[in-house]
Amino acid sequence: MIKLAVFASGSGSNFQAIVNAMAQGELPAVCALLVCDKPGAKVIERAKKAGVPAFVAEPKNFENKAAYEQAILEKLKESGVEFIALAGYMRLIGPVLLQAYEGKIVNIHPSLLPSFPGLDAVGQAVDAGVKVTGVTIHYVDSGMDTGPIIAQKAVDIDEGDTKDSVMRKVHAIEHQLYPQTLAKLFQKKEEAPISK
Repeated sequence: MIKLAVFASGSGSNFQAIVNAMAQGELPAVCALLVCDKPGAKVIERAKKAGVPAFVAEPKNFENKAAYEQAILEKLKESGVEFIALAGYMRLIGPVLLQAYEGKIVNIHPSLLPSFPGLDAVGQAVDAGVKVTGVTIHYVDSGMDTGPIIAQKAVDIDEGDTKDSVMRKVHAIEHQLYPQTLAKLFQKKEEAPISK
């Protein structure tokens, strides 16, 4: 079973979807740690209910980004974490974590990348008047939502849709697509031949 860490900054609905999929046997992994950068975030409560240990630390309490990520890295190693899933984590991942977990960090983004990267992707899509947006799961690199794409699913924006109604559609897709995609990735890992 792959040991997974989930990084989140907000309500944690994707964290919940991942934990539920594990509980139902749909995702062959264990959530070994929640990493959160916002002490008041609802995701911390969700982790507590799910029995998942949480590491909550605010970047402003560290000398710099590298020191903050080093503290996270130590926790990840202590917990035996093999893979990281970003789920509404509102920070760019820096070199310390990128090097330690190269090719083992994925993110979920509420648009069909490369369209509408960065913050408020649903708002950007609604404001642009597009008829289709969606959800992207991608590997994380040093850019903002620029890593190789793993999976995408479209979401229609209908006449009369608001940012909130589109958000609800996007969340419904996210909560299915993220656990399914992680399960596929982890299956590939289990099947990968061991190099001699």
